[in-house]
Amino acid sequence: MSVKLGINPLTWTNDDLPSLGGDTPLATCLTEGKQAGFAGFELGHKFPRDPELLKPILQRHELELVSGWYSGYLLERSVEEEIEAVQGHLRLLKAMGCKVMVFCEVTGCVHGDQGKPVSERPPFPAERWEEYGAKLTEFARYTLSQGVQLAYHHHMGTVIETEAEVDALMQHTGPELGLLLDTGHMTYAGGDPVAVAKRWARRINHVHCKDIRAQVLKEARNRNASFLNAVLDGAFTVPGDGCVDYPAVFEVLKDNDYQGWLVVEAEQDPSVAHPLTYATLGYNNLHAFARNAGLL
Repeated sequence: MSVKLGINPLTWTNDDLPSLGGDTPLATCLTEGKQAGFAGFELGHKFPRDPELLKPILQRHELELVSGWYSGYLLERSVEEEIEAVQGHLRLLKAMGCKVMVFCEVTGCVHGDQGKPVSERPPFPAERWEEYGAKLTEFARYTLSQGVQLAYHHHMGTVIETEAEVDALMQHTGPELGLLLDTGHMTYAGGDPVAVAKRWARRINHVHCKDIRAQVLKEARNRNASFLNAVLDGAFTVPGDGCVDYPAVFEVLKDNDYQGWLVVEAEQDPSVAHPLTYATLGYNNLHAFARNAGLL
């Protein structure tokens, strides 16, 4: 099995800042995503959460459901409470044939607050790594028993965003938990996505391909910007349009027989970055990188 190329609807309509692309219908996202060449979509806030409604919509567009974001609160909740909370989302992913669930610990997160700099995100409580790792592993073991593996999403503005924090997370969790490698978030956090891929390749079960405009990121850091203001300023873009070394990342994935999805997730202001134009650019570049690496 080779990799599949998917996209997140953030290119058209933003979950964290709904005013971006707020008037864009779901059908437009799906039609243009298919036109650009993608085989599947991740969930967005405009997708129905009933599989009986969602299946025919995606079938009409000849698209698969890739996965969907789940906001975890295991720093606050018990494993039993988290299992109860995930049921609706898990049922949807299972019914749609998804193999992974995007999981991010959002306790105290600031990435959705336009007025709060990402530098003010809460640090992970170091004394809780062992406890948290055990809880997350248990939760991951449960979803895996249901046929869906967690893919942990390190994310700006959350308790786990840096290279060192990803290392600690992987060291304190079992193989039941997969790692979502997000090239853009790792670069934004000052880390090296190639180095992370090399260390944890065997745990990587999902990849978000978000590129970074280095100069815009530098300015965002200098201004101590919020995550959403960095998005509006154009810090993120599609693969091949920024500074991320995708050939090196994909070489590591190929060497370790990665067979999951490669997903373009590049939130921009759709009134500035024309969605179909950037979706097409992202697909063409991603396809070329993946083909050259032998992933396709």
